[in-house]
Formats: sequence, C-alpha cells, structure tokens
Amino acid sequence: MAKAKTKTLHAVFDGEVLRPEAAVDLEPNARYLVTIERKEESGEQSLWDVLSRFSGTVEGPEDWSEEHDHYVYGTPRRGKSAKMI
Repeated sequence: MAKAKTKTLHAVFDGEVLRPEAAVDLEPNARYLVTIERKEESGEQSLWDVLSRFSGTVEGPEDWSEEHDHYVYGTPRRGKSAKMI
C-alpha cells in the first residue's frame, strides 16, 4: 500500500461547495479524504506580522547596540560611551 501524501490548502465554503483559494494539483475525479479545520481570521498572524509590529519600538539607552555586552553581560564599556561616565 502506497503511503498517502498530504496537502494543506485554504478553501472557502460558499454554502454548497469548498472552493480552493489557489490552484491545486490534484487528479480529477479521484476520491480524497478531506479534514476540515476552521481558520480564524482574527488573531492569526505570520511571524513577519508580529516582528514588524515590534520593529523600532524597543526603548533603551542610545548606546545599546554599541554596548550590547555591557548591558546583557555586565562587561566593562568599550566604546566612546565608556568615556562619558
């Protein structure tokens, strides 16, 4: 018996028929086992959506990127900000 291949696709139910949102590569007139899972529109975001929402919003000292090791690990400051203290 051949191992079944699985495909995930998004479809819209129009009240009578499930309509795929994109073209599908399936054999016509073949029987398929379909599992239905409702996709909730609100709250579902891609990783990029989440990251872009936080992009540029982190607050910290002006020299944060230059003195990363100082703020994360407590090492002595190394750059020009070391002279300011």
